[in-house]
Amino acid sequence: MLVDFHCHTVASDGSLAVSELLGAMRARGVGICSITDHDTVAAYDELAGAPASAPRMVSGVEINTSYGRDEVHVLGYGFSLEPGSPLRSTMSANLAARRLRVERMVEQLRAADVPLKLDDVLKEAGRAVSLGRPHVAKALVRRGLVRDVERAFRTLLARGGPGYVAADHIRPHDAVAAIAAAGGISVLAHPGRLRDEAVLRELVDAGLDGLEVFYPSHGPAQTAHFRALAARYGLVMSAGSDFHDARWNSGGVGIDVEAADIEPFLERLKPR
Repeated sequence: MLVDFHCHTVASDGSLAVSELLGAMRARGVGICSITDHDTVAAYDELAGAPASAPRMVSGVEINTSYGRDEVHVLGYGFSLEPGSPLRSTMSANLAARRLRVERMVEQLRAADVPLKLDDVLKEAGRAVSLGRPHVAKALVRRGLVRDVERAFRTLLARGGPGYVAADHIRPHDAVAAIAAAGGISVLAHPGRLRDEAVLRELVDAGLDGLEVFYPSHGPAQTAHFRALAARYGLVMSAGSDFHDARWNSGGVGIDVEAADIEPFLERLKPR
């Protein structure tokens, strides 16, 4: 069963427009998916009023949060998209923090004699509502200040580099609460990236609903480990490609999973 509950568009740090991403989903044969841009649902605002077509869509977002030295990402699904949704204010706070972080990155780079301007980053971001480190990296590449995005991440923007600014987001516990208040379900994204799995137990106590067990960089041992944790804590399992750009996501969109593994997640998305 081909599904994809984790992917990005140009509204955050993806390279495809909404229509292009959905076209890629259709071409791959993905039956159901969710666009999970960072801290914004602009993609769904764009889709509002458009005729329904395959694949089936589930409202989604990826909320960036901070926990100790970790940046923890919490996925939300099936929530209300109404203007008064409590999730909207959470996203607005994170978007403001993102803008401030980018401004500080540029200031620090300029102080280190790296001639990058905020306008360079904004131009690179284009239609993006959600600014982030990838936009700074791409602007550095376009200006010829680094060879490629990977090198920007490993040098100028890495911890200890002149352009490094730590993310300052809300706590993951607050993201879980905001998603629940908006009528949605929360899933911990790519748990294999966590430095400290202790946050999982805390988030379960805070009301976390699921775990992204099926993820491209999770090897068989990790998948088995997170499957066991999901069973232990009574969490549903989800699957996502985390697609941003074909140059970085060689596997493309879509994750092939057993229907029995994903059905509990889909069941939780049904209106009560």
